[in-house]
Amino acid sequence: MSVLVCGSLAYDTVMVFDGRFRDHILPDRIHSLSVAFLVPDLRRNFGGCAGNIGYNARLLGLPVSLLAAAGDDFGEYATWLARHGVDLTHVRVMSGSYTAQAYITTDIDDNQITAFHPGAMSRAHEIAIPAGHGYSLAVVAPDGREAMVGHAAALARAGVPFIFDPGQGLPMFNGEDLNRFIDQASWLVVNDYEAALVEERTGLAPEAIAGRLEAYIVTRGAQGSTIYSAGERIDIPPVKAEAVVDPTGCGDAYRAGLIFGLTHNLPWATTGRIASLMGAIKIAHAGTQNHSYDLAGFKARFKGAYGFDF
Repeated sequence: MSVLVCGSLAYDTVMVFDGRFRDHILPDRIHSLSVAFLVPDLRRNFGGCAGNIGYNARLLGLPVSLLAAAGDDFGEYATWLARHGVDLTHVRVMSGSYTAQAYITTDIDDNQITAFHPGAMSRAHEIAIPAGHGYSLAVVAPDGREAMVGHAAALARAGVPFIFDPGQGLPMFNGEDLNRFIDQASWLVVNDYEAALVEERTGLAPEAIAGRLEAYIVTRGAQGSTIYSAGERIDIPPVKAEAVVDPTGCGDAYRAGLIFGLTHNLPWATTGRIASLMGAIKIAHAGTQNHSYDLAGFKARFKGAYGFDF
């Protein structure tokens, strides 16, 4: 049965400044800032959480459908996703809008200045969860606020278990919102910084959050991840990456690994390791969808990393 991923689609334009921002920004003139940076290195990547999760899920052979809003400029990205077997039936092109755009300028110290235009994403709430879906599970990933609220509620009403992944959308939600999402979702996944915000805003400890879900998953970057489920704390060790090139999209790759484990009824200790390895493979590549492997190749890498098969 297919997995439905609700979330954003975006183009990420990444520009690299071969210098340091701090050498060109005067602290005493910050009130009247006017700077320009020469960026000889520029690349345009396919991105957005729904697109990234869908792409990674397809690498492991999972049937996946996206529910997302795109703009008139979606054609090239649509061709890419379709070529990789991602179902776009529930992606709606919003006429007169751009697909969401992120413009990221990075200096040699990995500091970033980002401008984000939501474009069509602001209308994602206009796309309804399809009736008669037949989806085994779903994901509510970062998107417009109305879309995340509406899609979570619709999935809960339909009895579809889903992963709630607030990600960069977390600042849009207060404690009441987050408590409602926790009660609607089956699984909550956040990074360690987001976990601190969720716990502060809800007033709940990790064990209390996990007690209202099937699992509460917290990723910790190079320190691995932690899964709280059924009264247990399961610590997932990190996998040493072949290279640390670009962390953007590692969380989305991790989430695709969670989906694989859940759809195959694997134990959390195995599911977390699959997710961790997917993140480690992604970080060795620039861009969010420029890595590639098949299930057989992934299983070989998994055994090499952990010493057992799944």
